Amino acid sequence: MRDYGRDVLAGDWRRPLRGKIPQVAAEPGLVVEDAEGGFCGAVVACDKEAVTLEDRFGRRRLFPLAPAAFLLEGRPVTLIRPAPRAAESPSRSASGSIAVQGLRARVARESRIYVEGVHDAALVEKVWGHDLRVEGVVVEYLEGVDDLPAIAEEFGPGPGRRLGVLVDHLVPGSKESRIAAQVTSPHVLVVGHPFVDVWQAVKPSAVGIPAWPSVPRGIPWKEGVIAALGWRAEPPEAWRRILGSVRTFADLEPELLGRVEELIDFVTAE
Repeated sequence: MRDYGRDVLAGDWRRPLRGKIPQVAAEPGLVVEDAEGGFCGAVVACDKEAVTLEDRFGRRRLFPLAPAAFLLEGRPVTLIRPAPRAAESPSRSASGSIAVQGLRARVARESRIYVEGVHDAALVEKVWGHDLRVEGVVVEYLEGVDDLPAIAEEFGPGPGRRLGVLVDHLVPGSKESRIAAQVTSPHVLVVGHPFVDVWQAVKPSAVGIPAWPSVPRGIPWKEGVIAALGWRAEPPEAWRRILGSVRTFADLEPELLGRVEELIDFVTAE
């Protein structure tokens, strides 16, 4: 008998130790057996006091959530109420709007948004590209605003064919403000931000700099910024660095965010 150890039937073997019985969440579909009556079924409902099981014949029974009241794969378990699941938030686009899953770009509208240059267009695409494809809005760039009145007239704005224009450095008394004032069609909306260049519309914190430097008059702005920051780069390379730092609308200044949203609303209005 020494070879077989102690008597396996010694002690109260009919009452298993509660501390060793695992707790299992009563997730829907979990198959368990009632330890006393032998009813076997899948969990179909559970609250803080009881669990409902359904057997293979569709019969349902309610059982209290008592300790060691069930068998899972032949072993005693204590069923507990599953933890509440957090509601899944809808995914968001870079602009903060609800992303449309499985998006297929809409056929382009006749309405358009014009921006000054290729950098402006790239920034708008990165943050609002998803929204623009949902709405079927094409963004084009002007390469400057000097010819804006003639470009707007050539576009032929009218009902269902609106033109929105985003202008850099649109502040009172500026050249840009005088040019914008010449466009008077009710089907054209010209808005702008106060920054010398769209680079400044990216928050310094996103780029990893304390602030955008002030560039003295007479010095090309982009080259002056690069020199002041100590970057060894040409403007195209510097712009790629800036654009690469933008992830979402939160990386942009409110003065640009509001104007782009205004333009999208304008050109998509029925």
